[in-house]
Amino acid sequence: MPALSPSAARRRRSLKPWHYMPYVFVAPFFVLFLSFGLFPLLFSAYASFFRWELSAGVAGMKWEGLGNYAFVLQLDALPWPRFFTGAFWADLQGLDFWRALYNTFWLGVVSGLPQHLIAIPLAYFIHMKFRRARNPAIAMYFLPYITNTVAITLVFSSLFSRDFGVVNQVLTGLAHAEVGGVKLLAWLFPAENIDWGRPEYTRPIVAFIIWWRFVGWNTVLYLSALQTIPKDLYEAATIDGAGLWQQFRYITLPMLRPMILFAVTLTIIGNLQLFEEPFILTGGSGGVGQVAETVAMQMYKVGLTDGDFGTASAVAWLMFMVIAALTWLNNRYLGKKD
Repeated sequence: MPALSPSAARRRRSLKPWHYMPYVFVAPFFVLFLSFGLFPLLFSAYASFFRWELSAGVAGMKWEGLGNYAFVLQLDALPWPRFFTGAFWADLQGLDFWRALYNTFWLGVVSGLPQHLIAIPLAYFIHMKFRRARNPAIAMYFLPYITNTVAITLVFSSLFSRDFGVVNQVLTGLAHAEVGGVKLLAWLFPAENIDWGRPEYTRPIVAFIIWWRFVGWNTVLYLSALQTIPKDLYEAATIDGAGLWQQFRYITLPMLRPMILFAVTLTIIGNLQLFEEPFILTGGSGGVGQVAETVAMQMYKVGLTDGDFGTASAVAWLMFMVIAALTWLNNRYLGKKD
């Protein structure tokens, strides 16, 4: 075996295991991230410019340019002259992407806004009034978040069943309840079972499930932020004669602003990617008239059901742009310093 040169021998002696072992330990993370994180992300952006059916394989990719984006947006089909009339918004229901985008925004706002409007005062109430029972109380509200989404949706589907659902039994029972031979609540509650599968009920039920599941999560976030506010501020405000409402308005809300920014950002990102709740509740169809079909559901249908992966990738990146824009606006509004 030839002898090593003095310089090579010095390099070999200087290469100790603790010099390179940290890189060995972190290498699996980077391998997994590049393989299952970054590569699929970049490849979907690349595929969005091609006409590609999964059954044709990679060799079947045909350059489409911005054609997939134009096909999804269908801007030439929008009735722009009627933009300020109700007919314009009615015509959007006939265009797949715009209908799904409208449904996504509707569900996001109706389920997302009440989450924070309820979670903030609820967390403040628990923080101020609960002492020893604080942890059990917050665990009760947090339980829906850690429960399996499929199980939750199936339970609510049973609750809102037309023929055997508990909700219908309670409502019709109240309508037929008699006091002294008189049905006092017959004018307020339905006398017959409600078909909750009708289009006007589908979106509100989905929004209610999402709100019920995530209000506890936001409560935990706000409660953790409330515990970092110095008690001296509240004590000084009490001495100055400030009531609970004044303390909440002038101390709690300003101090919660960073957490509000974080929580609202998570809500925007999560609600614009809604898939599981509307998919399971409607059996993957989006309900009658597809009133609860979200953009994520449409992307799933186009990509995996129809096999048009190029168009599905374009839908994904269009939603990425929407989420990025809304997140930026939210950061500009809630993240600015007074």
